Amino acid sequence: MREVTYDGLTFEPYITKEQIEKRVGELAREVERDCKGTVPLFLCVLNGAFPFASDLFRAVDIDAEISFIRLKSYEGTESSGKVKEIIGLSEDLRGRKVIVIEDIIDTGNTIFKLLADLNNKGADDVKVATLLFKPDSLQKPVTPDYVGFEIPKKFIIGYGLDLDGLARNLRDIYILKEESAE
Repeated sequence: MREVTYDGLTFEPYITKEQIEKRVGELAREVERDCKGTVPLFLCVLNGAFPFASDLFRAVDIDAEISFIRLKSYEGTESSGKVKEIIGLSEDLRGRKVIVIEDIIDTGNTIFKLLADLNNKGADDVKVATLLFKPDSLQKPVTPDYVGFEIPKKFIIGYGLDLDGLARNLRDIYILKEESAE
């Protein structure tokens, strides 16, 4: 793997596509075990979770459905402090097992609001699968059920995570190089 540069910032390799594939397979077995006898609804939080949701959904060997939701909490580069639903959920959740698929849980603000909304819509059981989890950044009491990788409070890109819309299509995950952060 090589370093990549976006917007004058240099990123170095952090998690390889092979590590991601292996971990997605392991998470799929956990989901199968927990969802045996049900038809869960995978709820992908766009845009960043799309690659992870696609890979996880195809890796599970049980009947399941998938839907998408898009949330927005940023205006420009600053958090607005409010989570807005941009693309909404149309499925009836009453009595359903829902697995929310996130690319990363950082502060926990977005997932905290989404979980409250899903429970209010009557979901029977809501679990959270996140590819990346920054426990040191949490501001809300959120504990994901399925975690791909715990990572430090560093800026990362690739495999769905972006910098101003770019780098989502990288197959590996890259971390901001220390000296380029200055």
